[in-house]
Amino acid sequence: MLINSLIELDRAHLVHPVSSYRNHETSGVRVLRSAKGATLTDASGHQLLDGFAGLWCVNAGYGQDSIVEAATRQLRELPYATGYFGLGSEPAIRLAARLAELAPGDLNHVYFTLGGSDAIDSTIRFIRYYHHAEGLPQKDQFISVEQGYHGSSTAGSGLTALPAFHVGFGVPYNWQHKIPSHYAYRNPVGSHPQAIIDASVAALRAKIAELGADRIAAFYIEPIQGSGGVLVPPPSWLKSMHAVCKENDILFVADEVITGFGRVGPFFACEEDDVVPDFMTTAKGLTSGYVPMGAVFMSDRVYDTIADGAGKMAIGHGYTYSAHPVSAAVGLACLDLYENGLLENGRKAGRRLMEGLRSLADHPLVGDVRGRGMLAAIELVTDKHRKTPLPAQADPARRIFDRAWDNGLVIRAFAQGVLGYAPPLCCTNDDIDGIIERTRMTLDQTLEDPDIRAAMKG
Repeated sequence: MLINSLIELDRAHLVHPVSSYRNHETSGVRVLRSAKGATLTDASGHQLLDGFAGLWCVNAGYGQDSIVEAATRQLRELPYATGYFGLGSEPAIRLAARLAELAPGDLNHVYFTLGGSDAIDSTIRFIRYYHHAEGLPQKDQFISVEQGYHGSSTAGSGLTALPAFHVGFGVPYNWQHKIPSHYAYRNPVGSHPQAIIDASVAALRAKIAELGADRIAAFYIEPIQGSGGVLVPPPSWLKSMHAVCKENDILFVADEVITGFGRVGPFFACEEDDVVPDFMTTAKGLTSGYVPMGAVFMSDRVYDTIADGAGKMAIGHGYTYSAHPVSAAVGLACLDLYENGLLENGRKAGRRLMEGLRSLADHPLVGDVRGRGMLAAIELVTDKHRKTPLPAQADPARRIFDRAWDNGLVIRAFAQGVLGYAPPLCCTNDDIDGIIERTRMTLDQTLEDPDIRAAMKG
């Protein structure tokens, strides 16, 4: 089909996620045609380095034959098997067992979802059930962190703390509460790690005192806040927040939808702080985006409490496609790749990525470079001393994305000029160097933007 026909069909029928529908109708879709390794090719033949792994998810890279073969084999043998009625399939059973073995501590029980958003929604239901089973139905208040992202489902979007996911949707709900982010670059207490940790601990304690520990069901965190701008907490921040929750009998939920499966180095980011959460959610790298799948990990204590509370009654939570055999086969193939060199390659590539991005720190527009492993961001400013964000009239998210695209690079351009990076773990040295080179070119072009020049002079 001719590309112009596809653009018109898209404009008329396909609703795109997290977009201005009218703006999209005006600009039209960019159609992707193929991909290999860390390189995308669009319908016009333009090649681009994918500096964002699709949507933080294609950890294994594109065109991995072993993944394609695993899916094809499973499609021929058993394309669907329900988990209802006590039924199951070998791939799903094996994947759950391998994930439990890889997960921290006693996270030995795995419930499969279709992605990250419904994994978060599932935790809300499981947590409510858990507290009812304990005879504590009054524990119905949930806390998350400002600038955090926990999906865009009906309930999860209220735990998310980004305005675009709230406006017009009637969320957050009155049982969903927030504490300030650890955002080091713009933290009121400064950038010293211990000061940030102390401020976060104090904020959590204050929120617990306000609501009452006997009312609080759970606390949700991302080990690194992704959609909030790749905000990296100080070392031991996670551990300190976990300790407060344990002290107050509050369930601790680690949202590792982005950070899991080698994105920041280890299989799971909470390993670095030696934290074992009560629940852990994953998706994205679980299947490297080849097919939809997410997972909720439960600790032994949580699982046993729910199971004993239900007794012989069925626990009324399920999805048609939970533990889908094709998705599970893909997940197993991804684990094989991770364990047989891909994670190690990702660690090396991550070091090179961070070194390369830090080499841009002297650019007139770069205010902050932050990240861990293959998850990073550059925050742009017009005044480094005052940390002045890029002006809204410069339409930074759209214009920077467009410039990078034209330069052969896909990145995440957040509002007001934060550039997000999450390349595939399969990246070669040349791939990483290309990402850095094309970023520098994009920054230089942005520096020449009349709106940016005016803001820097003013």
